[in-house]
Amino acid sequence: MKDMAVLEAKRLGVITCRETESLKQATCTMRQHNISALVVVNETGDLVGVITRTDLVRACYQQPDWMTQSVRDYMNADVVTVFLDDPMSKVMELLIERHIHRVVAVEPHGERFKPVAVLSAADVVYHMANCR
Repeated sequence: MKDMAVLEAKRLGVITCRETESLKQATCTMRQHNISALVVVNETGDLVGVITRTDLVRACYQQPDWMTQSVRDYMNADVVTVFLDDPMSKVMELLIERHIHRVVAVEPHGERFKPVAVLSAADVVYHMANCR
């Protein structure tokens, strides 16, 4: 199978939350969209992190008032990213080598990056099996 670029393999679009939102808002957004992670952006829409269900469980365990805590306080700011013209083989390599479940596809926005898609391990497997 041809090593397709991220742009060819994934429909663009990403569900985000602001870093200033509460964990309750983030939890409700994940539930509403039936997803396990949200891309976190700042006020100008630039990528600043990712928050996952696991992060929410950690917050719930550590803080009695976890729902009022800020996404910024529990998100992972070390986001693994790819560009739209990167090959899917790079995505697979990153998922395996970094032991992660998703990467964020970005495009440059000044000195920062705008998120344009999320590629999960499931997306990669479905793509490779031609399950569109």
